[in-house]
Amino acid sequence: MKNKILLFFTFLCIGNILFAQVTDNETVLRKNEQDTLKGWKTGGVFSITGAQTSLTNWSAGGENAISVNAFFSVFANYKRGKGAWDNSLDMGYGMMKQGLGNDIPFSKTDDKIDLLSKFGYKAFRNWYYAALFNVKTQMTPGYKLPTDTVKISNFLAPAYIVGAIGMDFKPNNHLSMFIAPFTAKWTIVNDPILSAAGAFGVEPGEIVKSEFGGYIRFIYSKNDFKAPFLKNLSFTTKLDLYSNYLKDPQFIDVNWENLISMKVNKYITVSLIVHLIYDYDIKFISEVSGNPVDKVQFKEIFGVGFAYKF
Repeated sequence: MKNKILLFFTFLCIGNILFAQVTDNETVLRKNEQDTLKGWKTGGVFSITGAQTSLTNWSAGGENAISVNAFFSVFANYKRGKGAWDNSLDMGYGMMKQGLGNDIPFSKTDDKIDLLSKFGYKAFRNWYYAALFNVKTQMTPGYKLPTDTVKISNFLAPAYIVGAIGMDFKPNNHLSMFIAPFTAKWTIVNDPILSAAGAFGVEPGEIVKSEFGGYIRFIYSKNDFKAPFLKNLSFTTKLDLYSNYLKDPQFIDVNWENLISMKVNKYITVSLIVHLIYDYDIKFISEVSGNPVDKVQFKEIFGVGFAYKF
């Protein structure tokens, strides 16, 4: 099985020498772009959504709750001649509190930092030679339960760094597929307790885990639907696939993000975020056997709130 997979990636490497692209337009909210310098296009968006529930003498039962989610995204893209350089920074943070009382803490519902830089040079038609650099991490410590004191994650624990060389294909402004047969990936756990426990696939006591493999990044983004009932709708899906050539290449790391956004007026939007992750190296304790097992991670955020583009 492993030999077949390695053979497949060998053919992929040979085939990829013929292809590529660069500009992403990764976020559906990045519609309004403004020229700042010759060759540069910059812009961004800030949005905040919230929800609140208050119950008094409610016979059906339930609990008071409050939640808030914020998202910040900026980009700076440069294009001249056959070259293009795309840079973006996405940050998100969310908190929720369920129940009354000052002794009940807030818990996180979202926490991410995603920095991406990609350079490409046109090969022919819709293909570009391309190199990509990506860093993903979070801002604050994470806990399994709001009242826990033992951290299960932290800033730079984990952090995922990807450096990739390959080809990027973009047949239109909506679709992009980056295929990189030469990809280095580092998993960083810069927290002594989590490192000692071997969290996120690092060896116990180690801070960095190094991998080398193949990487595919697929993006489809559309916010110019022609149908009248869809004209205020925006949709983006991003799928990242990674296989480690050096160990268990049959276990593909999956990171799949989807964003659906509908504009109500100039400042009010309704949004749905769905995020799925699978990483064989991230283990959870089975409630049945008590042994560490790999699981699919899933997150969904729905909100109505304020959005501002710049």
